[in-house]
Amino acid sequence: MQYANVIVDISASEVDRLFSYAVPEGLSLLPGHQVSVPFGPRKVEGFVVSLSDTTKAPPEKIRSVLGLVRPEPVILPEMMELALWMKERYLCNLVDALRLMLPAEMRGARVREKTARRATLQVSMEEARAYIVGHGRARKQAEILNALLLGDIDTAAYPDYAAALKSLQEKGLVRFYQKDVRRTPMGLRGSNQGKDPELTPGQKVAVSELTRALENGGGRFLLHGVTGSGKTEVYIRLVRRALEMGKTAIVLVPEIALTPQMVRWFHARFGGEAAVLHSGLSGGERFDEWRRIRSGEARVIIGARSAVFAPVRNIGVIVVDEEHETSYLSDKRPRYDAREVARYRADAAGAVLLLGSATPSISTYMRTMPGVRPENALKRIELNRRANNRPLPQVEIVDMRKEFQLGNHSIFSASLRSAMEDCLARGQQCMLFINRRGYSNFVSCRNCGKAVKCPNCDVTMTYHQWDDLLRCHYCGEVMQPPKTCPSCGSRYIKYFGVGTQKVEEEVRNLFPTVQVGRMDVDTTSTKDAHQKILETFRAGETRVLVGTQMIAKGLDFPNVTLVGVVAADLSLNLPDYRSTERTFQLLTQVAGRAGRAETPGRVVVQTYEPDHYAIQLAAKQDYRAFYTRESAFRRACLYPPFTVIARIVFTADAEKDARAAAEAAEEKLNAYIDGAGIRRDIVQMRALEAPIRFLRNRWRWQVFLKMYFKADQEAVTRKMRDVAAETAEGVQAEMEVNPVNMI
Repeated sequence: MQYANVIVDISASEVDRLFSYAVPEGLSLLPGHQVSVPFGPRKVEGFVVSLSDTTKAPPEKIRSVLGLVRPEPVILPEMMELALWMKERYLCNLVDALRLMLPAEMRGARVREKTARRATLQVSMEEARAYIVGHGRARKQAEILNALLLGDIDTAAYPDYAAALKSLQEKGLVRFYQKDVRRTPMGLRGSNQGKDPELTPGQKVAVSELTRALENGGGRFLLHGVTGSGKTEVYIRLVRRALEMGKTAIVLVPEIALTPQMVRWFHARFGGEAAVLHSGLSGGERFDEWRRIRSGEARVIIGARSAVFAPVRNIGVIVVDEEHETSYLSDKRPRYDAREVARYRADAAGAVLLLGSATPSISTYMRTMPGVRPENALKRIELNRRANNRPLPQVEIVDMRKEFQLGNHSIFSASLRSAMEDCLARGQQCMLFINRRGYSNFVSCRNCGKAVKCPNCDVTMTYHQWDDLLRCHYCGEVMQPPKTCPSCGSRYIKYFGVGTQKVEEEVRNLFPTVQVGRMDVDTTSTKDAHQKILETFRAGETRVLVGTQMIAKGLDFPNVTLVGVVAADLSLNLPDYRSTERTFQLLTQVAGRAGRAETPGRVVVQTYEPDHYAIQLAAKQDYRAFYTRESAFRRACLYPPFTVIARIVFTADAEKDARAAAEAAEEKLNAYIDGAGIRRDIVQMRALEAPIRFLRNRWRWQVFLKMYFKADQEAVTRKMRDVAAETAEGVQAEMEVNPVNMI
């Protein structure tokens, strides 16, 4: 008797273990197969983790596997190893890790292969022609046969010919069959092949060093290049060499908005070997792309964070473009870091891991410095010049305090307005960046000062003009704007702040004949919306593009000569130790969208804090100076990467329950720290309110812990997970290590 050790597809810690099932005679099973099994009174799906000839379970409790969900294993052996590693690294259930490795629609058989009913000739062409001549009055039958003389047809293309097709089948002239139909994502349609541009000297050095590492068994690198220096061309040449060696490649981008552009570039160079994976695809497209990758038909995979789990074998290269982006960190369980997963896969395959950015994260850049432990080290390759020696854009910082003093109360400074007029008059394009969607940030009463807050969250509502509604960007609550103040009854209601909608409206008022586009969460919620907006802008149909951070990095539009940053300091004052770093990165990246072709670029940065070092150094595109200053600040204040931050967030319907859970967890962790004798490794540990204490109609408290980088992080975080699992009924606990945001 053979036994299958199965992890059932139920996300609960109580069943996060292997269950043994007998393998029925005649059923051929392999590790990685998706199976149907009995579980209590139910029938559930699961994944075969391993097979064995023996089991410790009592014979009377052994039940049999019911059958296969799909004929081939859906989890490759190396992906099973990855899932087991993730279970330990991210303290998650094994099935939560496995679920990341296949399209969600494959669970529960919610998606299947798409087929088309095709018709083909059952007789020779001469016999078909003779039939047409002899049956001239059967016009539809003759039309079908004439079409079939040119090749097989899809019967769906002939909806009014069903009777004619059936008659031809009955007479033995036509045969029907089913053919698989690939649901092709928009970016992979067409076959325009691109030519290789001439490499710059810097690119040649980078490609040479990276291909040498690829041929010699892999390595880890940071490609640090100024905006417009041609990092993507380095990626393409490295991937091509991997394919020549019979290997595969994964290219990660941080935003779905960047995927269409990257796919277009790679598809132009690699054709049908390129595949795309991201959440913006339809279920059928995602399934078909997954199948192409799994079969080996596609060997270059481009996509957002989830593409790191693509089922490819024999990996030669993994590229993480714009590696500094926080979107590589999952904010849902399992809270994985796609960069860490990429590193694990590259190390396991002996592949090259290449992180690329003009503004690397502080922790990544630090790993390129002398003295870093070998297991953490990265080798830095630099591209210090733009392709073809194009100059970096000229950046002007505008002090909006002075604009106000001069009587300019509009969104745009005199400099930005003048620059837009010049840019548009020359037939060029401009991009306007503001990292806040909506029309107004909040609605407030000028009599009592109270702002309209979400009833479910401790945050202000944002006004959206297009539907004249207030919306909560955290829970999605919607309400009508008040005519009078809910607190004091005053009619003096005012709309404060600026979002993308208001900027768009202001541009339309200033330039009524100019086409304006907007790119934010509100305009990109439908399928292929990102690509349609960007293609319209690329074609020149849209002259001005207003957007959030979606437009801030990676995009390449030759006719964009002006970038305007409407409010540079929006992200500076967030309650997060990374706010300065993120501001510098955003400003440097968005400035880099200007002047990427022959015409020099110009950038106008509007700010109320013009002397802040993040803004000054971003204007100079001086990453090294920023790194020196910011890392010194982090060291002095004991912030990551010199420390590690972990927290457990407790949520409950009643504030007292969330607080009690946090305080009980604090007591348990204090006992553990003292008992283990590691108090000296802990910088800070306490229970306190979460920065947003009321979210989605639930109260939030947290236990916040900061420890030195050299502490036994795994032991401490494992204890925190155990403490989180012991939370009282009615209280939800979620643990995070170095959270994506501190809010």
